Amino acid sequence: MPDDRTILVLGANSFSGQDFVDLLLDDSANTVVGVSRSPERSPLFLRYKLRDNLTRYRYEALDLNRDMPRLLQLLDEVRPSHIVNFAAQSEVAPSWQHPEHWFQTNCVALAELVNHLRKQDYLKRYLHVSSPEIYGTCEGTVHEASPFNPSTPYAASKAAADYLLETYRRQFDFPLLTVRATNVYGARQQLFKIIPRSAIYIRNGVQIPLHGGGRAVKSYIHIRDVSRGERSILFDGTIGGVYHLSPDQGIAVRDVVATIANRLGRSLDEVAEITDERPGQDAAYVIDSTRARNEFGWRPEISFDTGASEVIEWVDAYWKEIDAQPLEYVHQP
Repeated sequence: MPDDRTILVLGANSFSGQDFVDLLLDDSANTVVGVSRSPERSPLFLRYKLRDNLTRYRYEALDLNRDMPRLLQLLDEVRPSHIVNFAAQSEVAPSWQHPEHWFQTNCVALAELVNHLRKQDYLKRYLHVSSPEIYGTCEGTVHEASPFNPSTPYAASKAAADYLLETYRRQFDFPLLTVRATNVYGARQQLFKIIPRSAIYIRNGVQIPLHGGGRAVKSYIHIRDVSRGERSILFDGTIGGVYHLSPDQGIAVRDVVATIANRLGRSLDEVAEITDERPGQDAAYVIDSTRARNEFGWRPEISFDTGASEVIEWVDAYWKEIDAQPLEYVHQP
């Protein structure tokens, strides 16, 4: 690897993006440029904001849909050797309401971005953050070459993005790498997500809705484990490669809530209520991450018990700020 690198992170204000930025800043060889559509947030949601020195980090508020000319100008100015793209409309259930918004951000804007980048000489590696949702309802073990079978507009938009990028890789040797991680969680996650929301609801005495009784099994993996895997893929992955990042085993949503409740001195029955299942909810399946484990020696290091305790500690530490935040998903087209 070169002695120094300029890495541009799209979606740097997102949960996954901010943690990846923080990890990159551990290495003095990295100069990092973060881009997201909203103003830079506080340490409540940005781990890297706790650092004393951010001289190697620059942040720009640019919207993929509204500010593309300015973004392309920034890219040509900064000339990043590496780009990681976390930017997306990423929620599953709300994508049924305005699917056009999901396709606009996840496909149309992406097409303009990649078509510009493929003509430039500065980009060495582009890591695209995809999603296991593209596999849809399936059985058994899912490998990187498993067929796409999306069951929601969100999943369909992400599958379309993957097809688009692969087309550019084949036609123009675009330096594409792709990662699909399972259910990421940790401190600084969006407050409406089940793990932080459970801690917040329990503290406020609000019942936690369990869709379908919380029987769905999810593959929860700590954000820092995912960031470490993404870093390995970005720097050492095989161009054109697709990599999965997944935990050693899954856990039912009801058991997730029970774990949070128990740490707060409550039982599952006290804090949860059963609701109808969401449309497009996929059955449990196993996402295989053997490739990343074999090629990089990567594996999850943070247990769910440790990660859940970290989320609770974060909620407690930032309670006044969290209590003033909306606790439901707010859609922004």
